[in-house]
Amino acid sequence: MNILFVSKLSQFARSVFPISKYMEVGKQLGHQVALYGEQTNEPPPLPYSLNTKAFDVAIFVIYESWDFPDMPYLAQLLDGIPRERRFIIDCCGRYNDTLRVEHDFNHLEKMDGHQGWEWVEGFEAVSDTVLQPTQKPLRSSVRSFLWHAFDPASVVKLYATEQEAVRAWRSSDRDPKPYAVTYVGHNWQRWTQIRRLLEAVQPLSADFGPIVFAGSDWEKRPDWAAQLGLQGVDVDPELFARARVQIKPPIPFQEMIGFLSQGRFGPVIQRPLFNELGFVTNRVFATFCADTIPLLMLPRSLVESIYGPNAEPLRVDEDVRGHISRILRNPAPYWKAVLDTRKYLAEHHTFHHRFQQLLGILEGKA
Repeated sequence: MNILFVSKLSQFARSVFPISKYMEVGKQLGHQVALYGEQTNEPPPLPYSLNTKAFDVAIFVIYESWDFPDMPYLAQLLDGIPRERRFIIDCCGRYNDTLRVEHDFNHLEKMDGHQGWEWVEGFEAVSDTVLQPTQKPLRSSVRSFLWHAFDPASVVKLYATEQEAVRAWRSSDRDPKPYAVTYVGHNWQRWTQIRRLLEAVQPLSADFGPIVFAGSDWEKRPDWAAQLGLQGVDVDPELFARARVQIKPPIPFQEMIGFLSQGRFGPVIQRPLFNELGFVTNRVFATFCADTIPLLMLPRSLVESIYGPNAEPLRVDEDVRGHISRILRNPAPYWKAVLDTRKYLAEHHTFHHRFQQLLGILEGKA
C-alpha cells in the first residue's frame, strides 16, 4: 500500500518520531510511505511527495490547525485522494465537544482563533474516519488507534537482570549520571504535576542531585500566557532554585532518549486533558527506552491498560517523596518492573504492531 502522511513536522515536538518510525517499518514491509509536501533537506531525512495520484490513502496527523496544509496544497490533496481514503489521527482530542480539565482544554480559541464547532466541522469536511490515541474515545464514531508506540531498538541499555541494572544505576565511578531527574517537554499544562514532583524532592538530601528540564518556557511564565490569561503555564523560580532545577533549551527528537538516560529518574507526566481522555503520547513509551527509572505520574487505569500487570510499582501515588525514597533505598524491585514492562511493551506495543493495526483500519479489515 502507498501511504501519504500529512502533518507539519518539528524536531522538537509532536509526531516527528512516530512518523519516522512508521516510514521505516512501512519500507521494511514493502510499502511506500511518504510525507506530503515539497522535499526538504532539514532533518530528519524523510521522503516527501506532492504526487497525490501515486498514493492509495492520506493520513492527516493533527495537533494544531497548521498541521493541515495551506492552500493550494490542501485543495490539491483533497482533489487527488478521495474522501473515503482520507483518515485523520486526532492527537489532541479536537474532535470532541469543548472539554476543560483543571486549566487544560481541547479547543484553544484564545490561541488559534478556532471555535470548537470549527474543529468538528473541519474534521468532517476532510474525512469520515477519525482516530484518537485512546482506548476509549468519547464519540461513538471515533476509532481507537494509539498511534504512539514502543521501539525496542531504541533501548539504550539492555540489562539481563535487575541486579545488573541496579549496579549500573548506582555507579558513581563508571559512567555516572549527572542528574537525579531529567524531563523533556515544553511548559504547557503540566505545571500541577511538575510542582507536585518538585515539592516532593526538594526536602531530600543534598546528594539527591540536580534536576534538568529541556524545553521551552521554563525560565519564566511566558508573556503570551499572561496576555491571554491562560493558567497551567506557570513557573515558580524560588521552588526551582530550592529543587536545584536547571533549564536547557529544547532538544531534537533523536537526542531525547539519550538525554533522559542522564538522569536516575524520568517522570512520565501528561496534560490533565490527556489523562481524562486516556490519551497516550510519545513520552509514555519512549521513557522506557531510556536508561532510567520511570516515575509514572499517570492514572492507575492508564498504567494498567497500557503497561500491563508488572508496571504497578512504577506508578506514583500521592506520596511522591516516599515513592522516590523507597526506590533509593531498594531499587531492585523497581528495575525488575522496568525490565518486565519493557518486555510487555515489546510484545504488545511496538511500531510493527501499530503498523499492522493501521493497515487493518486502512483496508477496512479492523
